Parts: sequence; C-alpha cells; structure tokens
Amino acid sequence: MKIGGLMKGLLIISHNMEDVEALGSRALLVRAGFDITMASFDDPKKIQTAFGLNIEVEVDAFNVQVEDYDFLMIPGGKYVGQTVDNDKHIKQLANAFKAQNKMIAAICAGPRFLGQAGLLDWVHYTAFPGSEKDIENGFYHPDEKAMNDQDFITARGAGAVYDFVYEIIAYYHDHKAAKALLDQIKY
Repeated sequence: MKIGGLMKGLLIISHNMEDVEALGSRALLVRAGFDITMASFDDPKKIQTAFGLNIEVEVDAFNVQVEDYDFLMIPGGKYVGQTVDNDKHIKQLANAFKAQNKMIAAICAGPRFLGQAGLLDWVHYTAFPGSEKDIENGFYHPDEKAMNDQDFITARGAGAVYDFVYEIIAYYHDHKAAKALLDQIKY
C-alpha cells in the first residue's frame, strides 16, 4: 500500500448506477488529490446513470491492468439487482484486485458483488439493507454509515458518501487528511 502521493483508483461505472455514490465519491476523491479513472464493462461506452446523466467511459474495463491502480471502487444503484447474479466481470476484477492485496471500496448494493465472489467472508461490513443476503459469512453492521476492515471499505448508501470517502482517504493517508477534506467542504 502506498502512503502519500497520488493514489490511483478505478471506478467501475454501469448503466443505472447511483449518481451520487459514483460521481459524488469521484468528485470528493479528486478534490482530495486522488486520480480516479472511470471504466465500464457495458456496451456502448457511454453510460446513462440512474437519474439520466450521460457519462463518457474513460477506459474499457476489459483492458484494465490491475497493476496500474491502487484500489477499486464499486458504486451501487439499480444495476446491481439487474446484473449481480449473472455478473462475471466485476467479480473477476474484484478478485484480481484482492489477489494483489489492493483495497476495494463498495457502497450501497455494490458489496453484493464482493459477497457473491466470497470476498467478504469474515469481514465486518455495511451495505444497503437487503444486500447482506449475498454475504453469508460476513459480519453485517446495518447501523454503520461506512466501515473499513481487512482492505475493504463499505458504505450503506448515497447518504453515506462523505463517510465512504472519509474512510478511503484515511486508509491511504490518515484521519487528519480525511478530516481536512470534510472541513474544506463544510461537512
């Protein structure tokens, strides 16, 4: 894990992703000095969010080199329920990040991908209520906004974006740096 310097995150975006969880997290992390790349497995490579924004994909997720990134972010949204049971790509990508001991952050229903991949076994996590059904051997904390355990950062939903980003910044820098961002935006 790198401490200090420019941290590079890969944000997986998909049709019907939750706008605030993906774009709000990205904006806050960029403000904090992180380099965030948006990639997608969807075709075409222009994504429409749950609330109708059209987003250009920066990188084709099929061509991602895990070595180029420090961490992976998976937002929630209605796409999760529509795709998680048949998904192979997001789960494989998460496994590749885990195999290289890289941090994985997932918010709202996003942890379902990690749960189905068996990555949250014996991990303390939070997620959108109902998402815990895919994480049989994890330790669900429904009242926590965001949590960090065993190189996984999870958050409950769109209302926890600031807490989610705080945990990511604290993971790579410290709580002082994370608090500095919250102070800057008057959280």
